[in-house]
Amino acid sequence: MRPGRPGADPAALIAVVGATGTGKSALSLDIAERLAADGIAAEIVNADAMQLYRGMDIGTAKLPPAERRGIPHHMFDVLGVRDEAAVAGYQEQARAVVDDIRARGAVPIVVGGSGLYVSAVVYDFRFPGTDPVIRAALEAELVELGPGLLYRRLAAFDQATALRVGSTNGRRIVRALEVIAITGEPNAAALPDEPEPWRPLAVIGLAAEREQLTARLDRRVEQMWADGLLDEVRALLPLGLEEGVTASRAIGYTQAIDEIHGRSTRAEAIEATQQLTRRYARRQVSWFKRYPHAHWLPAATEQDGSDAGAARVDAALSAWRAAGAAPVDAGRSAPAV
Repeated sequence: MRPGRPGADPAALIAVVGATGTGKSALSLDIAERLAADGIAAEIVNADAMQLYRGMDIGTAKLPPAERRGIPHHMFDVLGVRDEAAVAGYQEQARAVVDDIRARGAVPIVVGGSGLYVSAVVYDFRFPGTDPVIRAALEAELVELGPGLLYRRLAAFDQATALRVGSTNGRRIVRALEVIAITGEPNAAALPDEPEPWRPLAVIGLAAEREQLTARLDRRVEQMWADGLLDEVRALLPLGLEEGVTASRAIGYTQAIDEIHGRSTRAEAIEATQQLTRRYARRQVSWFKRYPHAHWLPAATEQDGSDAGAARVDAALSAWRAAGAAPVDAGRSAPAV
C-alpha cells in the first residue's frame, strides 16, 4: 500500500495481450504511469518468449531500457541464446516475480503475445511432470524417424493438440507425446475452456483490423532489417544462436541466418519473415479470443490523438477496479472506446 492512498490495495494484476504490433508495450507503460500519478506503483513482467533472450532485441521489438520511462521491467534478458525456453520454468520464475511485486504493494502488469506464456502466469495452469526415460525414447525416435511419423502418432491420440503443435516442431511433438504417456489423457497441457485466474485478474486485449495490422506488420519487418537485424544476428552467431533449440527458430532470426549464409536473398528473407509474422499474429488472435471476460480495446493507430490513448488507459483501469482493486480515482469514469 502506498502512503497517502488509504484503502488503495492493488489486489488484481493486469495482463495486456494481443497480436504482435498492436501496441501492448506502449499501453502497459501508459497504465503504469497513470497508476503512478495516482500514488500506486506498477511494474511490468514480460510474457513474450523471445524477449527472454539476451541480445535478441531488434527482431523481437524489445523495448530499450532508455524507453521504459523508469518503470521496473522483469523477465527480460534472462536466457542466453543457447538456452532452451521452457514454459514450466518460466511460470515458476514469473509467478515469483508477480508475487514479489504484489507483496511490495505494487501492481504487476503482465505483457506479452506468447499465449502459452501469458496463460501460464495468469491462469491456474498446471504442467504435467516429465519422465526422463519416456522423453529419451521419444527423442531417439525423433532423430531416427523424423517428426512426420511421431506427428501422425500424436494426431491419432489427440487431433486437437496435433493441430495446435504443428507437424514440423519435433520438440513440441515429443513433449505432447510424453504428456500423453505420463497422464494417459489427451490435451492434458491445454488451456481449459473456462480457465480460472491464478490471482485476481484484469485482462486487457488490444485488437486491430486485419488489413491495418497486416500493413503495420509488413512495415515493421522491413524496419527490422533497416535497424540492423543482420548485424544483431551476426553478433549472436558466435554465442551459439544457431545451436539454440528455441532462439534459432525465432521469426526473423531464422531468415536472417539464411541470408547471412547465402541461402536466401534479402528480399526473400524479408518476405518469408512477413508471411510468418502474419501467420503468427493470426494464431495469437485465435489464442487470446478464448480468454473469458477479456476487455478488448482498439489498438493504437497513427491517427490516434492523446484522447484515444487516455481512453484506453481509462478503460483498462476500469477493468482493473472491477477485478478487485480499490478505486484509482472515484471521479474518473471510463469512456466508451
